[in-house]
Amino acid sequence: MVRETATTTAQYCPQCAGTLMPRVLREHEAPQLCCVQCGFVFHLGPKAVAVAIFSHDNGIVLVRRATEPAKGRWALPGGHIDLGETAAAAAIRETLEETGFQISLTGILDVYSAGSNEVLLIVYAADVVGGSERLGAECSEIGHFAPESLPWDEVGFETTRAALRDYLRRFFPRVRVPRFV
Repeated sequence: MVRETATTTAQYCPQCAGTLMPRVLREHEAPQLCCVQCGFVFHLGPKAVAVAIFSHDNGIVLVRRATEPAKGRWALPGGHIDLGETAAAAAIRETLEETGFQISLTGILDVYSAGSNEVLLIVYAADVVGGSERLGAECSEIGHFAPESLPWDEVGFETTRAALRDYLRRFFPRVRVPRFV
């Protein structure tokens, strides 16, 4: 199956400033942007995002997004990994920025991606070890949801639903996950 290429605004080669043009490098693979002068292949890949799943006040903590994508929808606290930062450090930093909670990571839950998604989601399980609830600039609300009362219809991303489903199966095995999730 041939996939569509991701769209980009890149027009020029980062090595020689030549023009980038789509070219099929291998049969049955999507075209890649290649420099017509030096042959450089401009690989497009997903952005890495680190998030944390944890409970506080007897509920799983979610944040309502105040920015696109998925503005107004629930998501896990987290965000993009900065250059030179580990995924674990990003999950801890972003959680503090978005919720005010200091967390300790207890392990990696899994890594999630969706074919149409430009994000690779790295999900950590965590415990709150300090801080106090404080709404971050990128969030409009912090919610605490009992495992059996998660707002599945209002979760902003397919990868977040998959992570929540796996978290419930691992840490709350008696909670029934809706079939459509």
